[in-house]
Amino acid sequence: MRSLLFVPGDSERKLEKAFSSAADVVIVDLEDSVALDGKARARQIAGEFLLARGTVPGPKVYVRINELASGMSEADLGAMLPAAPAGVMLPKAGGGADVERLSAMLRVQEAIAGRPDCATAIIPIITETGVGVFSAGTYAGSSTRLAGLTWGAEDLSAAIGARSTRDDSGLFTDVFRLARALTLLGASAADTAAIDTVYPNFRDAAGFAAECRDAERDGFVAKMAIHPDQVPVINAAFTPSAEAVQEARSVVDAFTAAGNAGVINLDGRMFDRPHLRRAQRLLARAGKAG
Repeated sequence: MRSLLFVPGDSERKLEKAFSSAADVVIVDLEDSVALDGKARARQIAGEFLLARGTVPGPKVYVRINELASGMSEADLGAMLPAAPAGVMLPKAGGGADVERLSAMLRVQEAIAGRPDCATAIIPIITETGVGVFSAGTYAGSSTRLAGLTWGAEDLSAAIGARSTRDDSGLFTDVFRLARALTLLGASAADTAAIDTVYPNFRDAAGFAAECRDAERDGFVAKMAIHPDQVPVINAAFTPSAEAVQEARSVVDAFTAAGNAGVINLDGRMFDRPHLRRAQRLLARAGKAG
């Protein structure tokens, strides 16, 4: 899972376009991109589209439901679970307890839809409120459904009253850098994937490519997109290069040959156990990326 592409759930045309992209995951959105009076219609359009699509090869399907406090999440799940999405994205998550609550709701809806228990994964968006930011470390052990943690800047800016999420040079300001960092640390604590947020200016190709490179460097393993044109850039940035894979294999092979060594010498460079773990993680990512 490298690229996760958002698409409004109320547009069959946009759904068709999204599923023809090279995204690893298409996130059918029932939340921010759908007006309040269009929620029921979006559930109908998206549900019928996904049911008709069936098991056609292509991106995995996730559904971004409305937040738990909205009173609409049960209806979202009831409409979408018959189409057997791979997972659900939970907006405005306030901590691990919200994942536990959603997991219990999913168990009921899976039973109603005739799906296996725990067939539906969960990715919470963990920084869209102040409480969410402070709760970033509470997701460990919350549910076996947990497939990653991601973050959002725009809803957080509204929550705190910030006029912008970025400075004049295009970089995130301090509070949003904090939210980003806590997402990385929270994902590490929960032993799950760290997924970077969207880049709203899809016409700024250079800025977007740079942000993808920075995210991969810092430890994110995937990034969300708002436009199909962003997907190839994400996939390229989060697919380990042949050179990186070869170096990682050399490190793993050298540790294997050395037995249970704590430190090895490889081509005049010293590598210790953290280097081994990093190499193993990179090889796992390369395997998933094909």
